[in-house]
Amino acid sequence: MNYKELIKADCKFFKGDIPCRPHKTYGYKCSDCPKYLFSDGIILIIKLAAIGDVIRTTPLVTKLKIEHPNSKIWWLTYTPEIIASGLVDRVLTFSQEDIITLRAHKFQKIINLDKDIQASSLSSLLEADQKFGFILNNNVISPVNEFAEHKYMTGVFDDLNKANTKSYLEEIFEICGYNFSGEEYILDCDTSFVFSELANKTNIIGLNTGCGDRWVSRLWSEANWIKLIQMLENSGYTTLLLGGKSEDDRNKRLAFATGAMYLGCFPLGQFISLMNNCNTIVSAVTMGMHIAIALKKNLILMNNIFNPNEFELYGRGEIISPEKECTCYFSASCKNTDYFCMDYIKPETIFEAIKKY
Repeated sequence: MNYKELIKADCKFFKGDIPCRPHKTYGYKCSDCPKYLFSDGIILIIKLAAIGDVIRTTPLVTKLKIEHPNSKIWWLTYTPEIIASGLVDRVLTFSQEDIITLRAHKFQKIINLDKDIQASSLSSLLEADQKFGFILNNNVISPVNEFAEHKYMTGVFDDLNKANTKSYLEEIFEICGYNFSGEEYILDCDTSFVFSELANKTNIIGLNTGCGDRWVSRLWSEANWIKLIQMLENSGYTTLLLGGKSEDDRNKRLAFATGAMYLGCFPLGQFISLMNNCNTIVSAVTMGMHIAIALKKNLILMNNIFNPNEFELYGRGEIISPEKECTCYFSASCKNTDYFCMDYIKPETIFEAIKKY
């Protein structure tokens, strides 16, 4: 018998190289499988970096699964480890092997949300029935259609970005022709990691003290962190310092000066689990901010150089901006010689915001 008579390669679950999930789980074969589901095709999401941006793109998958229940969803990214297990059907990396795989397929839809040369070039090269987002046109990154024009224009003109009233999620849903309806971030959290130091602690306030090595325009001073920690500790809160390798020395100094808890820096999975122990998190605009949102934590967000309308907190927090205007819009380092605007976010303001939540 011809093998084509034994399989249903048009099924959403069929893989071809390994047994499908219904076969592994229930022993079904194609000829009499009750799980058979005709596949409309493959939708490819291109969102390469950074980790925080990948996390905040995950609500789109919820909408795609509702609109296209019979489609497979693939995701191309630099950071496959952050994609929640089972969120999409396949996760690919920007490697030669996976690019070859992509070039061999025709897609139902390609959604490229990255306005960079690599992602837009690839989106132009790949074959699809429909394309959304950004491509390369006349050697320049360009919107595919009118759905992406708003996001494109706010990315090339600062004045339009400042005047924008849409959140990032509203913008990426709009790029795909959808309306954002409060779909949540999706992120795995491994609860098997146990931090014994936190076992009997309550009212834990996570303090994400850094902003990476590049975006120092967002950095709050150690003096302000110390004052905030003292106010929190004196009011019965437990303060937990958070950060990665870039924040390690700073957090050790803060812990020594205040007695705040600092358990060290961890691999990404453990860091997510550590943050999950917090009731409320204080952060600048960082990857940690997006993890806090994904974990549905109360978030006190310190923002100076970005349009505050960009951020969706889902009603679980507050955005605090400097009392003096930031004049370094979208700049990695402060260009203002008269004052540093982050000094005008007062510890008392952050403390009062924490008390609300």
